[in-house]
Amino acid sequence: MADDIGARALAAARAMVGARFRPQGRDPGTGLDCVGLVWAAYARAGCMLRAPRDYPLRGWNEERIVAALAAAGFRVVTDVRDGDVALIALPAGQFHLGLIGGDRMVHAHAGLRRVVETPPDDGFADATRWRFE
Repeated sequence: MADDIGARALAAARAMVGARFRPQGRDPGTGLDCVGLVWAAYARAGCMLRAPRDYPLRGWNEERIVAALAAAGFRVVTDVRDGDVALIALPAGQFHLGLIGGDRMVHAHAGLRRVVETPPDDGFADATRWRFE
């Protein structure tokens, strides 16, 4: 069942490619950030997650994002399946989330100002993988 939810969430995220980027955004119609993309994709897959509130675009500490993922029902995994969430540590204490699909990742790209599907970059190799249970 978790595999099916992950696959459905990935398909939902792929359908959101092109949605505009908006900090704290949770709705593909008005804009998404990386957290909003994950939560919206899982919601469209039929899984309403407990969402974090009032997180900054930069400076959100790792303990808080880890706690938010755990509270939503995700757990750390070492293998990778479609729909798993990558938690990527970026420079200057910034963290980024994306949904994994094969050798691609769907994520809300602040610089490009939209949701994109891209090959993973260098930061992806060290990403922690999380799976919804």
